[in-house]
Amino acid sequence: MAKRFFELFDDMETQGRWLLGDPTDSQGQEVDDPWQFTDGCPVQVEARLKIPIDHPGSPLDFSLAGVGVTPVVHKKVANIFAELAPADVQLFPVDVAGQSEPYFILVATRLIRCIDDSASEEVRYWKPEDGRPEKVGKYRAVSGLRIDPTKVGGAKVFRTWGWSIALIVSEDIKEALDHAGVTGMKFEEVTGPSAISPEERERSRKLLALRNETDAAREAFWRTLGKLDEEVIIPIVVGGDWPARRQVWRVIHRPEGRTLLVTDGLSDFFVDRAEPSVGFGLELALETNEPLGDAEKSWPLLLLERVGNELAKHESVREKVKAGFLSMEVSGQNLPEPLLTKEGRVGVLLGMASSTLPGRFTMPAGEVRLVTVKLLMPTELAYLLEHGKRGREELVRRFGQQGQEHLSRAWRQPVV
Repeated sequence: MAKRFFELFDDMETQGRWLLGDPTDSQGQEVDDPWQFTDGCPVQVEARLKIPIDHPGSPLDFSLAGVGVTPVVHKKVANIFAELAPADVQLFPVDVAGQSEPYFILVATRLIRCIDDSASEEVRYWKPEDGRPEKVGKYRAVSGLRIDPTKVGGAKVFRTWGWSIALIVSEDIKEALDHAGVTGMKFEEVTGPSAISPEERERSRKLLALRNETDAAREAFWRTLGKLDEEVIIPIVVGGDWPARRQVWRVIHRPEGRTLLVTDGLSDFFVDRAEPSVGFGLELALETNEPLGDAEKSWPLLLLERVGNELAKHESVREKVKAGFLSMEVSGQNLPEPLLTKEGRVGVLLGMASSTLPGRFTMPAGEVRLVTVKLLMPTELAYLLEHGKRGREELVRRFGQQGQEHLSRAWRQPVV
């Protein structure tokens, strides 16, 4: 009988659950390499680590902690792995904030080359032109994962070569965890016939080809604007109203200490049509010369996300933006206080011309407009609303006169 294996996931749908942060040392400093625990090889831990709680909630027996998605397990989970797969794992005791119960970091120490490309729904590889030579030949994305169990040997717990984010366990370990009533886990089988029909596979192949083509073309354009940051991690949002149902942002470093944040998907093809297109025909760009710190949590990204979602939802707004430039208000929740109107809103100008950014760029399926997002101070927004088109033109004139142009800053004096 063929052996069965399952990918082990963190069940993010558990209501009221906690969220754990990356491991820290005794002084509260994050470990230098939070990904070391998911590399699929043995690690050395010199001193007992701590696990902070990023979001309070109900404790779970199994959690993936922080950006390094480090498996943190309760003692009863650790005991199952230690008993059934002692040669495949390391278990390091850790102190979870506020918990008296014993917890451990679970490290799968085996990395096995066993992904079945032909049976998996979709696989994408890193290529030399992607600019990440250390990753060339490894998987860039895998969905609908299937493995070849004949290549696993006697391993019961392991990670998959080239895609080590996947944590795989054998059927007997899954059954033991189920029987123990472990919380926080969910499983998906990675052996057996693929659930994807030939028609679905062909459609996936077309979508993959379209995605590769659009991603490569857009990335090539982003690189003409400055140094594309490959290290900043801004999680992709899956779903929503963007053309390919994925929301992506990129960070580009430019001269004079400027940082450009751009949407990277409003010009995607429409996933439900699976044919070449430039989606909404635009991308947004917000540039600032203020220090960002953590880009993922910065106000420019939050503002850019809200503007992007407004455009994705409203075709009439998109058409006006593509035809010229206009003003817009979005929610000011969690944005800096000086930017908020009395109603808690924030205003922006969209499509303001720039002397340092092109207004358009070309994709394989057509032309895309690069729309600048200019943050307005509350008094500037009030002036624009009072004076209409003439007020907007006057604001643009004053921004240019002061050398600001499209540049957005949260801490500046208004021009009116």
